[in-house]
Amino acid sequence: MNLRINKTILEIIECNIIDQSTDAIVNAANTELQLGEGVAGAIRRRGGPKIQEECNKLGGIRVGDAIITSGGNLAAKYVIHAVGPIHGDDHEDEKLKDATLNSLKLADKNRLKSIAFPAISTGIFGFPKDRCATIMLSTSIAYLEGPTGLKKVVFCLFDRDTQNIFESTLLFLTQNR
Repeated sequence: MNLRINKTILEIIECNIIDQSTDAIVNAANTELQLGEGVAGAIRRRGGPKIQEECNKLGGIRVGDAIITSGGNLAAKYVIHAVGPIHGDDHEDEKLKDATLNSLKLADKNRLKSIAFPAISTGIFGFPKDRCATIMLSTSIAYLEGPTGLKKVVFCLFDRDTQNIFESTLLFLTQNR
């Protein structure tokens, strides 16, 4: 499913994010920037040790923040590491919004043209997928309605159920604008 917002295409697809050839992929990171399991583990395995070495030099970041490293051996040139909330955290919706927004801003700051997101915090952090879709998509739409150099924003979702949730949420958000 695609939607044009100004000069940017927002796309929702079922895929493995580590296969994306966008300028950057987003890692659903932890505050210590340790590439352990889930999306981060897949990035570590495919991208090689360089990405973890760069993360180690950067140290940690707070929930809601984002930083950028090279993409190592990935098809993407860069990895944006964004820390989403653990379900049940205080102000969890705002923290997920910040992680999404800070990733988009970081992509623009680095003059990237394309970025791919996973459903941040919905894995081991347990965040509800429907709320994630609403927050990440509404934040992205609002951002893309302003000035940006991004030409493509992809929501790369690991399974069909999550893709369906994001697609129905996007339809709802665009019908009620």
